[in-house]
Amino acid sequence: MYKIAIVILNWNGREFLDRFLPDVVRYSSSHNVKIIVADNGSSDNSVEFIRNKFKNVEIIELDKNYGFAGGYNKAFEQINSEYYILLNSDVEVSGNWIEPIIKKMDDDPDVAAAMPKILSYQDRSKFEYAGAAGGFIDKWGYPFCRGRILNNIEPDNNQHNNSMEIFWASGACLFIKSRIFHDAGGFDDDFFAHMEEIDLCWRIKNLGYKIYCYPCSQVYHVGGGTLPNETPAKLFLNFRNNLWLLLKNLPDKKLYPVLIVRKILDGLAAMKFYLTFDWKKGNAILKAHLSYYKQSGKMKRKRNTANLKNKDLPSSVYKKSILISYFLKKKRTFDELNL
Repeated sequence: MYKIAIVILNWNGREFLDRFLPDVVRYSSSHNVKIIVADNGSSDNSVEFIRNKFKNVEIIELDKNYGFAGGYNKAFEQINSEYYILLNSDVEVSGNWIEPIIKKMDDDPDVAAAMPKILSYQDRSKFEYAGAAGGFIDKWGYPFCRGRILNNIEPDNNQHNNSMEIFWASGACLFIKSRIFHDAGGFDDDFFAHMEEIDLCWRIKNLGYKIYCYPCSQVYHVGGGTLPNETPAKLFLNFRNNLWLLLKNLPDKKLYPVLIVRKILDGLAAMKFYLTFDWKKGNAILKAHLSYYKQSGKMKRKRNTANLKNKDLPSSVYKKSILISYFLKKKRTFDELNL
């Protein structure tokens, strides 16, 4: 059994592996650390490339693309370690990126998962969209980050260098205790990709554990490596999966009021796209809702009613609307929210 398994889920990412895997090997060498690439049915010779160039990197070959959620679940079935570190193939690491976080998690049994500060690979003076310095959601389920409110990305001026309890940790670089990952049920395969880490972190919080960002470690993320931002496919997954995570995890007394408001807001978002003749994106939201309704019964059965009855939202949820705070009150940075 290893102390730490760094697991990189790869799908046709040979270019990123060639660019970033050498530093992962260089800065993660320890007898307690195992580096594993789980290949999601790639067709770009990624596996042959790794086998020839990185002799000490273990390969798990999956027979097809199971998505982010299913791919990691299947990989973890074959890995025996105390910690999993999920690392995107398009993330650059540097020296001492592992030890500070593992030490803090070792010292606090209540911390189940954590993330480093994530900066943009393209512009290292700014936070990266997918995680920044820790993830949150508002009262209606809209995700945002410490360092990124909607599409407004803050420059990194060390304003978010303090360790902080957060609501969700980014799957781009996620440290998690393996026992708690499995106790919480792992990722939901039905999500395929996008927001599966928010769903998992919410379930972990409902079990009584904490999620943290430890900016003493930092990495650099390219982002959008497999599915660029704002494509219809990504919109579909984000809108559908957001509704699913609300349906699965909201406390009983919040469930229907929140879902009603979110469906109205999603309808307005679709209408905006239709009015600007962006039919593909409008249709992506419509298809997301159709898919949500089609599997709503299945998702309801996944609700852990024992953990959701007579409970309120976790304390790390922003109890206001991020849309109102951003567009009407002009609060564009995390510190202005006073969360």
